[in-house]
Amino acid sequence: MVDDTDTIAAIATGAGAAGVGIVRLSGGRSAGIVAALTGREPPPPRQAVHARFLDAEGEAIDDGLVLRFVAPASFTGEDVVELQAHGSPVLLRQLLARCVALGARMARPGEFSERAFRNGKLDLAQAEAVADLIAAGDAQAARAARRSLDGAFSRRVDAIADAVLAMRVQLEASIDFADEPLETMALDRLAGELDAIARELDALLADAERGRRLRDGLHAVIVGPPNAGKSSLLNALAGSDRAIVTDIAGTTRDLLVESIHSDGVAFTLVDTAGLREGGDAIEREGMRRARAELERADLAVVVLDARDPDAGRRAVADAVAGVPRVLWLHNKADLLPAGTPGPGDADSLLVSARTGAGIEDLHRRLRGLVLGDGAGADDAFSARARHVDGLRRAAGDLAAAHAALAPASVELAAESLRAAHDALGELVGKVLPDALLGHVFSTFCIGK
Repeated sequence: MVDDTDTIAAIATGAGAAGVGIVRLSGGRSAGIVAALTGREPPPPRQAVHARFLDAEGEAIDDGLVLRFVAPASFTGEDVVELQAHGSPVLLRQLLARCVALGARMARPGEFSERAFRNGKLDLAQAEAVADLIAAGDAQAARAARRSLDGAFSRRVDAIADAVLAMRVQLEASIDFADEPLETMALDRLAGELDAIARELDALLADAERGRRLRDGLHAVIVGPPNAGKSSLLNALAGSDRAIVTDIAGTTRDLLVESIHSDGVAFTLVDTAGLREGGDAIEREGMRRARAELERADLAVVVLDARDPDAGRRAVADAVAGVPRVLWLHNKADLLPAGTPGPGDADSLLVSARTGAGIEDLHRRLRGLVLGDGAGADDAFSARARHVDGLRRAAGDLAAAHAALAPASVELAAESLRAAHDALGELVGKVLPDALLGHVFSTFCIGK
């Protein structure tokens, strides 16, 4: 629980001079501060009351509404007051300064959500979803964040953690009562239960990866040999001439980053220098940066000249070997004889960046890579890289526990299950490594 005497204040929103701005207070002194600010008793809970906000000399700062929530029935679980005033930044800063003078202090970034977490109103994943909802760049990302805030992700994590805990109890009981060791039949049953848990975790991990892509966007790096049409492809996808296009090999020297939205799904596309042997010092540095960008890519979009795609594949094979997904684009389809068949495999497309042929198919393919082939966003939840990492660690610990399920290694299996349980607990804030909360809430805006 947070110290009830510590009351925080922040400008929660500001909509400009013609709009509405809010100064939010949270803590046990909120009602007293509002009484001094307005010169009258605080309003009844959950009733908006008109009031005049006064400065230290009794002069009016502004007129507005006061809305009060009494603990624990509030966002933070504390006494909360919202002061709704005109949206002028000058007036809102005066109002905030007056609240601070009356005993509040300025809130840190994310401190309202942090108090909600500490007071049991939200778990950590739900608190993070508040920031994701605010930062959502499109309707699908907003819906995914809303589902995570409603607990769609947390409930699945908790269900798996409960199953892991139940298995821990069985194994640790067998260790405590060593005179009754687990028999082979019991170990086989536990192995089957562990397999079922691992399948649930794998499904959750796949959905969390999808949620992470919805939140952060698909990070796709465009690579290929020189003059294959990489920059032309970026321009075609962006719908504008973002990259310089010439017939001279090595025109693109540095990384060019473009954010693109397609049917509500975000992509970050990075155009890179053509990969080849040789080149001058600047071009070689561009190729080095291209390879470094591939190391953190979700997807490599490899642009090949459709007249000789095999040569292009050989030129980039080593560079894209470690990328999770590779999409091969046979570009310059307009230069092929009429009736030439497409590449014929699931990870290849025939396109023409010059004429636009196949670009809509490429948009659909990129969208499918974000949402999952054949999936929509209606059941998606937002997730972060730390969630994906935690689930992967838990999956590795479950695999280690399964490998150790033998009479002579029960202790090792139990320890691996404990590590998996802790990794899952970190996701929702039941296990808190040092500095985790500070890192999470420092990314929030002030007032949330």
